[in-house]
Amino acid sequence: MSTRVPVKELHAFCVEALLRAGAKPAHAQIVAEVLVTTDTWGMFTHGTKLLRDYVKRVKAGGLRSDTEPEVVAGGPAWALVDGGSCLGHVTSVFAMEQAIQRARQSGIAYVGVRNSCHFGGAGYYAWMAAKAGMIGIAMANDIPSVAAAGSRRSVTGSNPMAYAVPNGSGDPILLDIASSTVAGGKVYAAFQRGEPIPNNWILDEEGRPSTDSSLYPAKAALTPMANHKGYGIALLIESLSGLVTGAQVTWQVGSWIWGDATKPTGHGAAFLAIDVAAMGPRDVFERRVTDLIDEIHNSPTADGVER
Repeated sequence: MSTRVPVKELHAFCVEALLRAGAKPAHAQIVAEVLVTTDTWGMFTHGTKLLRDYVKRVKAGGLRSDTEPEVVAGGPAWALVDGGSCLGHVTSVFAMEQAIQRARQSGIAYVGVRNSCHFGGAGYYAWMAAKAGMIGIAMANDIPSVAAAGSRRSVTGSNPMAYAVPNGSGDPILLDIASSTVAGGKVYAAFQRGEPIPNNWILDEEGRPSTDSSLYPAKAALTPMANHKGYGIALLIESLSGLVTGAQVTWQVGSWIWGDATKPTGHGAAFLAIDVAAMGPRDVFERRVTDLIDEIHNSPTADGVER
């Protein structure tokens, strides 16, 4: 049985829960906005479902409520941000805002983040750039949970990446994916519902495909998306989010769900903004995006597919 909750009520609930845990009011508002927006997009694995784990870490001190993200180095088209181990959503919003500001000056900007934590749905931050009329890209690393092609154990995180392309007054083109075949949250959800999973989602301790969702994460690893291709993308994300920024990488990253809630996790992230108006008239670009979307929607569909 499902229950519909008005968006305003859900937002207010998230804010109150975070405030009671000790979060700053401004931080609580940002996190609630990210989580609830993600739910309204139907990405329930990365929305308010995660609130309890964030609250737990704020209460324990692993997510600090007495710090603010800050720019520690930068130039016209780049910056490095130290998150101060505050809520990852707060640091990520700050970082993408920095990328947008710098892209307005330089046409394109990269902002890397260290000392952060899990940031929820990557798509939210890419969408921020699209709302500002820019192409946005967002990504982050995580504790390993995904095998490499041929490995028996996890090698990289499910390292997510999202991009958004502005479309004038319409919805942007937006993609938000993990570099694994599926996000770990979908395996957890299947286990909670008592459902088996497809045999290409996880590998057991011997590196064999399994449909037993109870094995993950202690005795199983997620499979990389498209085998070596997903693994390669995960390494790119690790490089831009972790190696460049000075954040923790691979097994140095703490588990934000299962790890000691009193300790920071050290996640890294990276955000890019591209100002299309710097390269030509914005209205021309947006019209081309709309034409592309129309072309895709007007292409013939397979049997049984509406759009």
